Amino acid sequence: MFSFSSKKMDGPDIKNLEEAKKYISRLEKKMDEALDKIKEIEKQNKFFFQKAGLVRFNPFGSVGGDQSFSLAMLDTQNNGFIVTSIYTKEGNRIFAKPVENGISKYQLSEEEKEAIKQAK
Repeated sequence: MFSFSSKKMDGPDIKNLEEAKKYISRLEKKMDEALDKIKEIEKQNKFFFQKAGLVRFNPFGSVGGDQSFSLAMLDTQNNGFIVTSIYTKEGNRIFAKPVENGISKYQLSEEEKEAIKQAK
């Protein structure tokens, strides 16, 4: 993605004031371009998943371990999804539900609510 060098770069061999002004002008242009790129990345960043909450649980009490889970993945606006996996001896069931503004239009289990709470 981006890489920055800690090595100090030598400037140009400036011999007069006019060359210095041109050099500074080029630097200002490059800095403006870099700031524009940073602003664009910050805009896009709002829609990347930045928050996660994971709750492991045992849906059957004392039988088995905490092999089931609910995983919430949210962006900065608390939009995203929650995936729940219920493990049984007979197989595995997986459920996915959308999340908008931190809530889902589908009924949530206590574990799913906790995963969203952790993610927020």
